[in-house]
Amino acid sequence: MRSNLFVLTTIARLASLALLMAATPAQPQASRSDQRDWIDAHNLAREDVGLAPLAWSDQLARDADAWAHHLARNNLYEHASPQQRKGQGENLWRGPKGYWSAWDTVGFFVAEKRHFRPGNFPEVSRTGRWSDVAHYTQIIWPQTREVGCAVARTASDEVLVCRYWPAGNVWGHLIDPDDHIARR
Repeated sequence: MRSNLFVLTTIARLASLALLMAATPAQPQASRSDQRDWIDAHNLAREDVGLAPLAWSDQLARDADAWAHHLARNNLYEHASPQQRKGQGENLWRGPKGYWSAWDTVGFFVAEKRHFRPGNFPEVSRTGRWSDVAHYTQIIWPQTREVGCAVARTASDEVLVCRYWPAGNVWGHLIDPDDHIARR
């Protein structure tokens, strides 16, 4: 009887621990090399338009990691709600696992530069669709000072989430990298 109680108590404790671990966001799993490459790729794009470099934020990386794992675990590809982002900007990328470097993934965001034109956000795309440049404009948003990124993997894909502080892509604000400001 006593051993049955011990077994049941142990099973209950292990189940509680498993639930707690499942509900707790994982710590960022990205290598220091990936972190360095993500920030270098962002800062090269900012340097290209004369903007100050971004600093790496461990807090933004933890928030990005939690969202990336949520997306991978639930096989989703969608932005976190404004409430979930807590005022942070967000860029997402998803692609086949094992093919893309940190430079490549940020490179997809930066490649949107070809459609960018200075103006009041969201009127900043040569195509007429702000979504064609929104990843890039977040990277070069003049007031943004910090970035943190994380990747999570599914059986077949990788999901990259980058978070930014302060957020860019503010409606009605002028974004003109030559001016080094975004203002109303």
